[in-house]
Amino acid sequence: MDSPWLIGFLTLLGYLIGSIPFGVVVSRLLGVTDPRSAGSRNVGFTNVLRVSGKKAGILTLIGDIGKGWFVGWIGTLLFHQESAILLVAMASIVGHLHSVFLNFKGGKGVATALGAVLGVAPWIGLTLMGVWVGAVFLWKYSSGGALFAFGLFPIVALMFHRSWLFVGFACVVSLLIWGRHKENLIRLWSGTESRIGHAS
Repeated sequence: MDSPWLIGFLTLLGYLIGSIPFGVVVSRLLGVTDPRSAGSRNVGFTNVLRVSGKKAGILTLIGDIGKGWFVGWIGTLLFHQESAILLVAMASIVGHLHSVFLNFKGGKGVATALGAVLGVAPWIGLTLMGVWVGAVFLWKYSSGGALFAFGLFPIVALMFHRSWLFVGFACVVSLLIWGRHKENLIRLWSGTESRIGHAS
C-alpha cells in the first residue's frame, strides 16, 4: 500500500511543477515578448512560437512536455497503485491549467498532458504525440491537432488494453483539453482559426 502522506506530498509537488509557466520563463530568459501581452495571450507553445519565434517556442514546448513527463515518471517510480500514479500525473496537468504562479490562470494543457501520458504510459504517449504532430502537419492547425489527438485518447487507451481506471483518466484529460479549446472550436468551425506559420 502506497503511503497516503507520500501520495499527498507528490500530488502537491506535481501541481507546483506543472504550474511552472515555461512560456513566460523562456521569454524572460531570451528577452523576447511576454506571451501574455501579445497574440492570443496564452503561455503555451503555439502562442510563444507565433509572437517570439521558433527558439522560444521550441524551448517552451520542451519545458511543458518535460514537466509533465517528469511528474508522471516520478509517480511510476515511487508508487505501485495505478490510482496514485494517475493522480500525481493529473496534478501536473491541473497545475499548468491553473498555475499558482499566474493567479491560477494558465495554458491549454496540451504539451503538459502529452508529457504526463508519456511518463505513465510511454507507448500511448508516443501514439498521441504522433497523431498530434501528423494532424498539425496535415491541417496546419495546432488546436485541431490537439483536439484530434485527445479526442482519440480514450480509444487509444482501450486499444492498448489499459484498465478502466486509466480509460477514465483518459476521458477526464480529454475533457479538460477540449474544454480549454472551446474558443478554438468556434474559430475552427467558422474558418477563422490561425494556422501554424501564419499571423494571428
